[in-house]
Amino acid sequence: MRNIMLTVAYNGSAYCGWQIQPNGLTVQECVERATEELTGTRCNVLCAGRTDSGVHSIGQVASFRTESKIEATQFRRGLQRFLPDDITIVRSQEVSAEFHATYSAVRKTYRYLIFDGQVAPPFLNKLVHKSRGPLRVDLMQQALPALLGTHDFRCFETNYPNKATSVRTIESATLSRLSLWGLWTPEHQWQPIDADRRSHEAPDSPLICFEITADGFLYNMVRAIVGTLLRVGTERRPPAYMADVVASLDRGTAGSTAPAEGLYLYRVEYPAELLSAD
Repeated sequence: MRNIMLTVAYNGSAYCGWQIQPNGLTVQECVERATEELTGTRCNVLCAGRTDSGVHSIGQVASFRTESKIEATQFRRGLQRFLPDDITIVRSQEVSAEFHATYSAVRKTYRYLIFDGQVAPPFLNKLVHKSRGPLRVDLMQQALPALLGTHDFRCFETNYPNKATSVRTIESATLSRLSLWGLWTPEHQWQPIDADRRSHEAPDSPLICFEITADGFLYNMVRAIVGTLLRVGTERRPPAYMADVVASLDRGTAGSTAPAEGLYLYRVEYPAELLSAD
C-alpha cells in the first residue's frame, strides 16, 4: 500500500470547512470523491489541519493510502480533473509509510490578511478581513513579542478545557503591510519565510499580513490572537495588553474571534525523513 501526500490550496468560501459534514459540502468530501474517480477506490484522506468554514489554504497537506500504480507526481494532474476550480492540488508525492498528515506535522504557519484601506477591491471579498478604519501597524507589532515562546494559551482557545494541553510554542509572529500580488502564489510557500516577506513588503499598502508559526494551534487560536491585535491596532488597548491577556489564562480578557475569511493555512512542515518513500 502506497502513501501519497498532497499539498492542497483552496478558497474556503463555499465550503463548510475541511472535514466531512452531514449537511454541507466540504473540501475533504471533494478530494475523496476525486481520489475515488481517479483510482476506482474511495480513500480516507487525512489532513494537517481541519480548517473551519470559510477558512482558506495555500499549503494544506493531505495524505491517503492507495494501491494505485499511478506515478506519484501524476496524482496532482489526475485529481485536478475531478476537482472544482476553487480547490487546487499544488503537488503530489509518495512518502514514507509512517507519514501521517495530522500527527507527523512538527510546525504550522498561518497567515491572516486584513484590508484597512478606504475602498476595498471587490475581488478581495471573502478573502480578507475588512477593517472599519485604519490600523496602527506599529502598535500591533509592539504587541507581538508577548506571544513568543512556550505558554499556556488557553486565553485564545474557544473550547477550554480541551482533552489535552493548552500549552503551545510560538516560534515567530510578524505583522507588516504587503503588496496585493503574490500572497496567494503557492510557490512562495517553499521560499524561506524572511525572503518571501521582504519580496512583498509595501509600507503604503492597505493590505496587512499577520504571520504566525508554532508547533501547533488551539481551536480558533489564530483568530483570537488577531481579534486581540485589532484592539491594539485601533488604539482601544496599548501594546502591553497582549502580555496581560497571555498572563490572564482567561478567554474573556482577549479580543473577539476575528472572521474566518481572512485566515489561511500557509505552510505545514514535517521531518525530512518522512517525506520520501521507503
